[in-house]
Amino acid sequence: MTLSFRRRAVNAVMLTLTGVCTFLVAGVLLVILGYLAWNGATSLSLDFFTKLPVPVGETGGGMANAILGSAKVLLLAMLIGVPIGFFAGVYLAEFGDSAYSGVIRYATDLLNGVPSIVIGIFAYALVVQPMKHFSTLAGGVALGIMMIPISLRTTEEFLRAVPVSLREGAMALGASRSRTIFTVVIPAAKNGILSGLMLNLARVAGETAPLLFTALGNPFWSSGWLQPTATLPSMIYNYAIAPYDDWHRQAWAAGFVLLVLVLTVNVAARFAIGRGSARGRS
Repeated sequence: MTLSFRRRAVNAVMLTLTGVCTFLVAGVLLVILGYLAWNGATSLSLDFFTKLPVPVGETGGGMANAILGSAKVLLLAMLIGVPIGFFAGVYLAEFGDSAYSGVIRYATDLLNGVPSIVIGIFAYALVVQPMKHFSTLAGGVALGIMMIPISLRTTEEFLRAVPVSLREGAMALGASRSRTIFTVVIPAAKNGILSGLMLNLARVAGETAPLLFTALGNPFWSSGWLQPTATLPSMIYNYAIAPYDDWHRQAWAAGFVLLVLVLTVNVAARFAIGRGSARGRS
């Protein structure tokens, strides 16, 4: 009786503690989101999405150039980081049983832990210094390098989750190893891989330090890919530390837009994972 009571008491205490911790975590998140939404949503206007920044001392204007610049940098990052990470992940999942593969995995995990500012310095030395100026390309290279390890590990994990029976069935019907991978294995894991890549994109969308070393900024429209460009994270940083109230207001608005973008991508990724799981069970 005493032992049973003690077990029930410990269970009740631990359940209460986990509930309190869950409430605290969710509460902090809701406070941050609510505070940002209150200050950011109230500062949004049509001009924010359609106009360029105005000179110091004037009010109004927007961050249309930063929105376009962020889109260009993220597009370049995807074109650089996703293919490298994807094909490396396919290799490790399907052929990675050697010691050499273990070295690649270890190096990938190390790269994933490198601070973003270090990657920014590396991209600065790799692209900015040889070109003698900042550029959209340099920013895309920096974020693309950051996307490689997550793309690789995501692709590998979801491909390894595909049942071996699918591979064996395809090869039993006469398909080659490469044909089996690209027509059976990858399509079976496509929802998971896609969701992982979307989360990867959301992760790098808010990075600021690498862009300060590479894309820098631009108060005007940035033509092409070889000129400095404004991005939302760098604009938020510059406006937040400035001593102007109107710039602070626009920084809140930019933070809210960036938050909505990240949350949208995360929700879409979770939906893709859930749909893939439902199809797998059916």
